[in-house]
Amino acid sequence: MCRSIRTLHNFEPPATDEEVHAAALQYVRKISGARDPSRANQDVFDRAVEDVEAATRFLVDSLVTAAPPKDREVEAAKARQRSADRYR
Repeated sequence: MCRSIRTLHNFEPPATDEEVHAAALQYVRKISGARDPSRANQDVFDRAVEDVEAATRFLVDSLVTAAPPKDREVEAAKARQRSADRYR
């Protein structure tokens, strides 16, 4: 899976529209194998991003959990530490 696609569910504050769009864009890029589609494929590519974005937003908004929301800053700090440990 794309390393730049991050978990969007159960965070405080909730996932922004920009984060959902970025995840959808990365997913479509990965599946299509194209970072920048040709002009012939641009409309299909854009439509796919919109569809994946809508499905992602529906999923994230519909999931239910009993776990407390995670703090974005705390999770980011943990990720930075894992990265630092990995590359030492």
